[in-house]
Amino acid sequence: MTKVRYKTNSAVFALIFDDSRTKILLQKRINTNIKDGYFDVGTSGHVEKNESMSQAMIRELKEELGINVEKKNLKFSSMMHKKYNDTAEPYYNGYFIVEKYEGTPHIVEPEKDAELLWAPIKDLPQNLIEDRKIAINNYLNGISYCEDGWD
Repeated sequence: MTKVRYKTNSAVFALIFDDSRTKILLQKRINTNIKDGYFDVGTSGHVEKNESMSQAMIRELKEELGINVEKKNLKFSSMMHKKYNDTAEPYYNGYFIVEKYEGTPHIVEPEKDAELLWAPIKDLPQNLIEDRKIAINNYLNGISYCEDGWD
């Protein structure tokens, strides 16, 4: 009998900075039933079956922001093992820095994204999803792994 292994959800998140690295691109969520009205990082999404995290990141960037990114232009930032309080679902969240892209970021899915905002890193919106703040702080402090929500 083959042992059935536990499976954990995984998601990817894009940290997109302006040229001076003083501002980060954020999107405001709507109609998702998860943190609607809150800002999220530039792009976020689930990793699909038979898809690597970098492949998922490239796909999500195209689907949500209409930009093209090559794998060589993604830089790993951090991994967060997150347990969400509202669902108790654990996730492996991979954060990537988008070093270079083709195109201009714009809202491709207006039914899910209400607004794009270049926010100063030192003055992030109060309604930025809390674990995204942690991930940005991890990037700024060179922290490549953390756990959140397991207390």
